[in-house]
Amino acid sequence: MSKGYWIAFYRSVSDEAALKTYAGMATPVLTAAGAKFLARGVAAKAYESGVAQRTVVVEFESVATAIRTYESPEYQAALAVIKGKVDRDLRIVEGA
Repeated sequence: MSKGYWIAFYRSVSDEAALKTYAGMATPVLTAAGAKFLARGVAAKAYESGVAQRTVVVEFESVATAIRTYESPEYQAALAVIKGKVDRDLRIVEGA
């Protein structure tokens, strides 16, 4: 079974305090699901059409686990904290 990955690209953050609250709520939900943070921070270098923006890569046991975690009530409660305060693009992809 292939691993599943969340890749989140943060286009803009208008409320850093809300993002910090979100992280405090979301991290325990993700770690309880067995997630492992592989990368987190602003891009060291951006090429082609890339943008040097905050990026987070999280590994899960499977795509199903990644989806189940994202859709969980606990994660959705954390996500509500940043609604309208953070513009991001989050994708779930299957590992190679």
